[in-house]
Amino acid sequence: MPNRLAHETSPYLLQHANNPVDWNPWGPEAIERANTEQKPIFLSIGYSACHWCHVMEHESFENEAIARMLNEGFVPIKVDREERPDLDQIYMQAVQMMTGRGGWPMSMFLTPDLEPFYGGTYWPPTGRNGMPGFDQVLAAVSEAWLQRRDVVRNQASQLTAELQKTASLEHAAGELSLEPLKSAEAMLERIFDHRHGGFGSAPKFPHPMDLRVLLRLWRRTPRDELIGPVSLTLDKMAAGGIFDQLGGGFHRYSVDERWLVPHFEKMLYDNALLAGCYLEAYQATGRDDYALVARQTLDYVLREMTGPGGGFFSTQDADSEGEEGRFYVWTPDEIRAVLGEAASKTFCYTYDVSPEGNFEGRNILNLPKTLAQCAKIFEREATELAAELALGREKLLAARGRRVWPDLDDKVLVSWNGLMIDALAQAAGVLDDSRYLSAATSAAEFIARNLRRDDGRLLHSWRAGRARFDAYLDDYACLANSLVSLYEAGFDEQWIDLAVELADIMLAQFADADRGGFFFTASDHETLITRPKDVQDSSTPSGNAMAATALLRLGKLCGRPDYLAAARRTLATFTELMSRHPTAAGQLLIALDFELGPSPELVLMAPANDEDAAAVLAEVRRRYLPNKVVARRPGVAPSAQLDTIFAGKPVPASGVALYVCRDFTCQAPAVGREAAMEALAALE
Repeated sequence: MPNRLAHETSPYLLQHANNPVDWNPWGPEAIERANTEQKPIFLSIGYSACHWCHVMEHESFENEAIARMLNEGFVPIKVDREERPDLDQIYMQAVQMMTGRGGWPMSMFLTPDLEPFYGGTYWPPTGRNGMPGFDQVLAAVSEAWLQRRDVVRNQASQLTAELQKTASLEHAAGELSLEPLKSAEAMLERIFDHRHGGFGSAPKFPHPMDLRVLLRLWRRTPRDELIGPVSLTLDKMAAGGIFDQLGGGFHRYSVDERWLVPHFEKMLYDNALLAGCYLEAYQATGRDDYALVARQTLDYVLREMTGPGGGFFSTQDADSEGEEGRFYVWTPDEIRAVLGEAASKTFCYTYDVSPEGNFEGRNILNLPKTLAQCAKIFEREATELAAELALGREKLLAARGRRVWPDLDDKVLVSWNGLMIDALAQAAGVLDDSRYLSAATSAAEFIARNLRRDDGRLLHSWRAGRARFDAYLDDYACLANSLVSLYEAGFDEQWIDLAVELADIMLAQFADADRGGFFFTASDHETLITRPKDVQDSSTPSGNAMAATALLRLGKLCGRPDYLAAARRTLATFTELMSRHPTAAGQLLIALDFELGPSPELVLMAPANDEDAAAVLAEVRRRYLPNKVVARRPGVAPSAQLDTIFAGKPVPASGVALYVCRDFTCQAPAVGREAAMEALAALE
């Protein structure tokens, strides 16, 4: 019979609903049971696309004997880290303190008071290769709880005190200066892989925030040593197996140093952040291939990761048919059956497909040679070869679509949707594609309609018609920031009104008035053993960094000194972190670069549908001006929040007037297309 997870919405929890383990969702019922029965809690945290989570489920949680040990000696609780990132943050830090490493599945033992006393990640069902078996771990923990409970509780109290001490640490605030950016420049140059691109060695993650920091450093000081690493990394990733050469979009990371073999799961946030990174590189370099990668990535999201209501799904699994990557890999025979003899030879050579394979006897499509090099080898025109390969990719994508698909986690998470709305809104302008503006608008409308309480507060997660869990800092910050981008893409002022509402809630409910910055949970959130702050970037930007970013942009657009002051205080609070650990503070450094400026406010005044205004706006979007804000009002004034930036700037009877302002002080308007273009050129 199904266990208590059968009524949950999370696909990850539902995957465990038929385990013989008597799983409980996190909540007062399970915690009260642990206190009543005086049993320790076994807390298992994972997510639906986690390969080793699947392994541990099949090996241990479907094992009757292990299930019996869990059910008799513990209160087992299963948590989806994507639904409860607050719990994940707290107990992952505990695991790292105990073991020096972390990861998922996270396996943690707690007292009934929720204090951790022992933990790890994956354990095999029985001991092997020097690892203890999960059966041994359960037996040892149970014996310690029954025979030495006072010692266990004391150990748990000490660890909890350390967690609370870490959470309440005061950060050494400092003056806002270029020094953290200089520290980042030195470190990123030191750890850059000059052969394969990226930072560090295998496993290799994309680090989009660090690449965007390098682009901003290059804009301040145009040096090949700064733009070169960005271009090399983006080139190698786009040609590698980490990029889905047929369907577009990026896998999670590469297990090797040269981007060939990915961990095959696809995450919404990776594709949002990388699409934005390729868009900025396109603006900075003018290289059309970067625009193409961004377009292919976003088109993948629209095709495979968008729900009928407009919200964006969370992840696609790495596994299908019981094998990691099976959906994505090919043999020469499979390609020949789809493309025919002649076209398959060309395709297989270009995309590194061989009988022996490059991944467990099969082939991950990748591009060891450029199109130009292949055209020269084949003695063909590059345009002709490109057309043939495009047709081949289209046919193979259709054939792949008839395979058994990886599982889809169709949760809609506000924070991750905010990141994707931001990328799509930017793409709508940079690539001049209204499809992206439409998709971003639909997602924002979906969230506003389905993930807000009656009092305006956000909820975190939606699936199958149910919105759940009070929202976290990154939900408010990422969504508010994306609504600024959505406004700048279409100048619909309702999005500024909503962004201001979210910013006000963020300041009222999450700000730390004593030590600066923001807590991850609201002031009225469920009481946990600590109240953490999300300060360091992980695979997504930190909540504090996104809060500073959103407040800076809103403060500029709305003339709100209180927003700007809150953002500056947040940045000042974490100056030491930015200087000492720049690779953990990429988004904070991006916000710092914005604050240090120049960060112009660009105001376009023109009648609706004016051709000159459209041309000037296209030029604004083409140029790499990452620290600007842009406002336009053809004459309608629905939002009082923007009255300050438009004050004293009348709409001309015809043509365009461009105001270039800094800190709310404006130059004389550049009137007419030519003058406006000259004013924009002067900004670079």
